[in-house]
Amino acid sequence: MPEDIENYVHRIGRTGRSGRVGIATTFINKSCDESVLLDMKHLLLEAKQKVPPFLLALQSENEKYLELGEERGCSYCGGLGHRITDCPKLEAMQSKQASNIGRRDYLANNSADW
Repeated sequence: MPEDIENYVHRIGRTGRSGRVGIATTFINKSCDESVLLDMKHLLLEAKQKVPPFLLALQSENEKYLELGEERGCSYCGGLGHRITDCPKLEAMQSKQASNIGRRDYLANNSADW
């Protein structure tokens, strides 16, 4: 299972091309991030697909708000399975930016030294 739901959608989208029907099988284990599973649950519901019982049983804080009539989700990526404080996509982007800062400083110092 990919680390974010967009990669999952891309992978399963490759099963049915040019109007053909495709079948995607996903194996999930304990190492899968719960926010990705919640996003997958919402994806399946939105696509009117069968949702496995273990996914239906998962409930995020957002779904508790939804039951109260308040719609909330991640303000960064729009995922309904998590909030921005738990967004795997935002975390990956911040990590990438942090690693690039060090590299940029290193490259800048080397070119100025010569």
